[in-house]
Amino acid sequence: MVMSAKLFYLVGASGAGKDTLLSLFRQKYRDTLAFPVLIAHRYITRNSDITENSVSVTQAEFQLREQQQLFALSWQANGYDYGIGTEINQWLDKGVAVIVNGSREYLPEAKRRYPKQLCSIAIDVPDDILQQRLQRRDREDKQQIAARMQRHRQLRNSVVVDRTIINLDSSDSGARSLCAIVAEQNNNGLTVA
Repeated sequence: MVMSAKLFYLVGASGAGKDTLLSLFRQKYRDTLAFPVLIAHRYITRNSDITENSVSVTQAEFQLREQQQLFALSWQANGYDYGIGTEINQWLDKGVAVIVNGSREYLPEAKRRYPKQLCSIAIDVPDDILQQRLQRRDREDKQQIAARMQRHRQLRNSVVVDRTIINLDSSDSGARSLCAIVAEQNNNGLTVA
């Protein structure tokens, strides 16, 4: 018998700390769980930051991957294309829980594709802290930051998730919270296929 594991769909504004929490989770907490968990990398049509678990691809390569149906999930946000490879389906079918760094706007489609397996988790911070983080990382200009902040405010109230982590105290605290949610939800969510 094959067990079908949970797909943890992490969302939150750019700058909320998703990549930092995922990195700490991988380094400190993943191996404490009683079941296997993999963090899927994303394909992105922009240069990726050193803190991101992503692969930068050209627009043409992204389109080729999409045409060949190599993405389980794909979306556009902030002028870029993002994709998660179909390998996550094999991992899930083998009983391996998977965490993806997703998009809030794409969440309804992700829920439609994985109706019984998906657990959505929002990483959130107060607006003033988010603004400071976006400015510190020096990736966008003032207009781009303002657009991200506006998008964040709109999506914060319209996106319904299963769980929320407020990433305020420390990144380690957030990573521990993520580990606790993954442990609880995956143990409750395993189904015999």
